[in-house]
Amino acid sequence: MPRLSKGRYAARVAQTPEEVAQAQALRGLAFATATPDVDAFDDICAHVLVHEQKSGTLVCCFRMLVMEGGAEIGRSYSAQFYELSALQDYQGRMVEMGRFCIHPDWKDPDILRVAWGAMTAFVDANQIDMLFGCSSFAGTETDHYLDAFAMLKARHLAPKCWLPRVKAPDVFRYAARLRRKPDARKAMLRMPPLLRTYLMMGGWVSDHAVVDRQMNTLHVFTGLEIGAIPPARKRLLRAVAG
Repeated sequence: MPRLSKGRYAARVAQTPEEVAQAQALRGLAFATATPDVDAFDDICAHVLVHEQKSGTLVCCFRMLVMEGGAEIGRSYSAQFYELSALQDYQGRMVEMGRFCIHPDWKDPDILRVAWGAMTAFVDANQIDMLFGCSSFAGTETDHYLDAFAMLKARHLAPKCWLPRVKAPDVFRYAARLRRKPDARKAMLRMPPLLRTYLMMGGWVSDHAVVDRQMNTLHVFTGLEIGAIPPARKRLLRAVAG
């Protein structure tokens, strides 16, 4: 993926261990872990960094793990938490996007736009057919997000052919438990920005959320088939990526 520069921000793939360490430090800050956030997946992923150009501040980062097809799904980060055998026969190239975070002191919506532009450039450069990962809600209490989960149940569940099954010991089976009609305004206010963008492009989610107490999050498996992205949305993404 070539360097992408838009307005105040520039995105590129990390080239050195020092740059990966900077991403790990930002993740630690964003996830409030008190120390850099490091795991074994860092060594097998490409790390995308978004800097504010004038100050050089690292304001966003995420990592990408490329797979040749569904037969490799078991080596993904998500496979630790979801039973993904339904995706094992997927024939296209896949990429898992993970550890997405934005610096807690930076609120500019252009950061997310540039990050998605960088993701688009990475997907195009690697001829990816499906993008997937875990989309996280802050905290582990579900009550605050009931309208958001009801909206996911009503409109955005994965196709049955790809639906992840339960693997983690602690889950919230929102699709089975919730009977409420979602308040659309409250649902979108509670929806994490990254997940909201996935959904706007035609993304889908698991029918349960994993309660991850180590990371202090609730997360849903999220998939996006590149071919299903509406043409107008693709044009907008590629305008940023180009």
